[in-house]
Amino acid sequence: MNPSPRELEQLVVDLARRACNASQRMSELSTRVKNDWLLRSAERLEAAKAGILAANARDLALAEKNGVSGPLLARLEISEAKWRDMIAGLRDVAALPDPIGRVESTIVRPNGLQVGRMRIPLGVIGIIYESRPNVTVDAAALCVKAGNSVILRGGSEAIEANLALADELRAAARETGVPEDAIAIIPLTDRAAIDVLLTQDAFVDLIIPRGGPGLIRKVTEESRIPVIKHDAGVCHLFIDASADPEMATAIAVDSKVSQMAVCNGLETMLVHRDACAVALPRIAKALFERGVEIRGCERTCEVVSEAIPAVESDWAEEYLAPVLAVRVVDDMDEAIDHIRRYGSDHTEVIVTQDYKNSQEFLRRVGSSTVGVNCSTAFADGFRLGLGAEIGISTSKIHHYGPMGLEGLTTLKFILRGDGQLRE
Repeated sequence: MNPSPRELEQLVVDLARRACNASQRMSELSTRVKNDWLLRSAERLEAAKAGILAANARDLALAEKNGVSGPLLARLEISEAKWRDMIAGLRDVAALPDPIGRVESTIVRPNGLQVGRMRIPLGVIGIIYESRPNVTVDAAALCVKAGNSVILRGGSEAIEANLALADELRAAARETGVPEDAIAIIPLTDRAAIDVLLTQDAFVDLIIPRGGPGLIRKVTEESRIPVIKHDAGVCHLFIDASADPEMATAIAVDSKVSQMAVCNGLETMLVHRDACAVALPRIAKALFERGVEIRGCERTCEVVSEAIPAVESDWAEEYLAPVLAVRVVDDMDEAIDHIRRYGSDHTEVIVTQDYKNSQEFLRRVGSSTVGVNCSTAFADGFRLGLGAEIGISTSKIHHYGPMGLEGLTTLKFILRGDGQLRE
């Protein structure tokens, strides 16, 4: 039975209030208690694996019935690889240093007063996300280790798996001394629950949306609470004139094919005109062999006869599918102009043997992750040594790029004196 609008509002407000109360205790928990919860959560999830995967199968069956497409189904499914990463993420976060209480940047003023900055939790973090049920575990792991309470609101398409996962995380909290209300999940699929959550600025300190453009736009426009966006991943690979064709091919294939339905997947490849004759046909052949469709500019289509002519909308598209936009450019300036115009501030990579060009690309491209001679798939908290990640922030305020433990903390000033007065 669906709750009335008043009952729905009361449920979300009460959940937020309890999460806020729990956050006061969370900030005082020892590292040992938080790590015990992480390790116990991993144990409980492993023991409950069959039931969780059955819940995920029910979500998948309903999604297919509702006409959800292949790439989105891939995001929704808890595959064996995702399961391993999810469990490993809990244990990896337990092994990470606890940032809470760490004092940074201490200076001594002329009067002898010591001024430092100490890392503290943000408080209560609301995570609004779509499709991927593994976010339930990854988000909770990072928020708790960083001393925060978390309110999880996953998409309706993953409700059964999300609730099953959250049940085990909350049970592990009861067993290890972590406040159970610090891991909260909104058990409703009604989108009105999001509307209510976005008004709870008295209890919630930060909102992080992860999903499609519609969700991001709704949250940023309606929230009374500060928002860090985890927006679309229109990621670019620039093949410079000096690029080694073999390296460029391997990087392009890995960036596009390894995981197509994720935000760090390659969506547009820019090819320097002087690399066009040798590198582009080789890369295109490798991509075609793996079932990738190329939508190219006029010069691309002249070199790659199988390419489909691109239209303007292709340059800003996050396909999350076996489709790649390809454009031939005259120089790095044109490549960077293209990225600035059509990119989403996510991840951009140059393939080059020219050191000067590599450094110029790193300096001039302002996206949250910029690389040289590597796959775009490295724009991932797990791959960058952060343990699990809350997502990839495309907001420059507070935190930018893959968001791990430190991104879920802030700094307060601490003063140490021996009687100093302001006179």
